[in-house]
Amino acid sequence: MHELGITRNIVAIVAEYAAGRKVTRVALDVGRLSGVMSDAIRFSFDIVSEGTCLQGARLDIRDIDGVGHCRQCHADFPTPTLFTPCACGCRDIERVTGEELKVREFEFDTAPVESKAPATACSPVNY
Repeated sequence: MHELGITRNIVAIVAEYAAGRKVTRVALDVGRLSGVMSDAIRFSFDIVSEGTCLQGARLDIRDIDGVGHCRQCHADFPTPTLFTPCACGCRDIERVTGEELKVREFEFDTAPVESKAPATACSPVNY
């Protein structure tokens, strides 16, 4: 399950940018063709964020459908799989959406996390 490692990286990235402030919400875009299972990220997020400034943060995941652009007829069309051809039969397509995996935004309190631990208390500690 590579989603556990991906979730660890998401927590590390957000914790770094939060710079010691309590994170209240994290919003992700996950393409349906990215090979990443949104449910597995949801499942592991609370476990991975425990003991960090993301602990208790709400996780919002927006699943992005695949869309391709045909280089022959220039049509944009849904691509439920990586191998979906254009309606014209052409397979020379450019993927427009569906493969992304990104932190879209996050929200944090302006006050720093209160902790007896050193200033690194916001970085992931449960590897």
